[in-house]
Amino acid sequence: MKLAGLLSRSTPPALPGITGTARVGRRVRDVLRRISPGEIAVIDYVDLDRATADALVRARVAAVVNAAPSISGRYPNLGPEVLLKAGVPLIDHAGGELLRRVRDGSRVRLHEGSVYVGRHEVAKGTVQTPESVADQLVEAHTGMSAQLEAFSANTIEFLRRERGLVLDGVGVPELRVSLDDRHVVVVAPGADHAEDLKALKRYVRHHDPVLIGVEEAADTMRRMGFVPDVVVGDPTTMEARTLKAASEIVVPAHPDGYAPGVERIYDLGIGAVTFPATANTEDLALLLCEAHGASLVVTVGFQATLREFLDSGRSGSNPSTFLTRLRLGTKVVDGKAAAVLHRTRVSVLGVLLPMLVAVVAVALSLSGATAEYTDDVARWWDAVTGWVAGTFS
Repeated sequence: MKLAGLLSRSTPPALPGITGTARVGRRVRDVLRRISPGEIAVIDYVDLDRATADALVRARVAAVVNAAPSISGRYPNLGPEVLLKAGVPLIDHAGGELLRRVRDGSRVRLHEGSVYVGRHEVAKGTVQTPESVADQLVEAHTGMSAQLEAFSANTIEFLRRERGLVLDGVGVPELRVSLDDRHVVVVAPGADHAEDLKALKRYVRHHDPVLIGVEEAADTMRRMGFVPDVVVGDPTTMEARTLKAASEIVVPAHPDGYAPGVERIYDLGIGAVTFPATANTEDLALLLCEAHGASLVVTVGFQATLREFLDSGRSGSNPSTFLTRLRLGTKVVDGKAAAVLHRTRVSVLGVLLPMLVAVVAVALSLSGATAEYTDDVARWWDAVTGWVAGTFS
């Protein structure tokens, strides 16, 4: 009994807060490659955007500590809202020394905005709450006009630099997969892309479009049973099974021809083509559709609102988006709209066909049709219902 009491008194009390292994890096993409569920992401990222926050949520991090302000006030970015809605604590603006004082793989504890290594406080930031984020976003709305002006200037510069690509398709690689006069569904790793793709299941079954997956969204497609015909993006962001299943791989490259991640393609023993351009990956996928003659392009996981547009552009740094949408014009349809229109079409046919058959049956009955004609109508009805079930199920 005395020994048990001695052992219990020697056990240190549990310290308050969140404890976990720190994964540290200035590039969030590198952190995401190394982080495991339950670990703490330590980053340095001004204006945390929605796509990055979604990736952190999917990684099931225990918390996020940001050395930089997650909302600088330049524009109302969406990342902090996403983290807090998912229940991921966010300690913000912890200072530039954070990444030097916290080593990757070390054990850290977070409590009331402070970051501890052992019992030593190494940094202190602000604990963000839904209320504090909402207040900062209200103030950030005043910065939107300045960001739009900056975006306009960047768009003009992009057009000067990539005029041949945008206007004439110069530099667009050839594809083995034919897009000519076909519907194409392009899936990007944006918000709710999995749910929106699921809603297009009947559309895909009926129209048999070419499927293009952009970066991590290609993995989502494969897991849901939609094997992408073409994948576009850095191969290191996609699973090997997805890369091997695709018919075509397009790797974005710098203007000098260097394609980050292409070494993984060589390691897997599969082929790829490169696409040298400064446009973002989603826009490269759309430009592929335009250059190769797609008749209709359904987009999933792309930006839909002004806030999302600015957020995805990282304060105007991706000016290709506006010009790409102009280039494709009326060919582009948002995935949500395509799903609604296809459901409407199905419901109308589902109502009209039974009505038509009922009218024919009544007419035959009133005209005293023989049993032979009645049997013909019954067989015709079975054929029609079978066609409807096979086409729109």
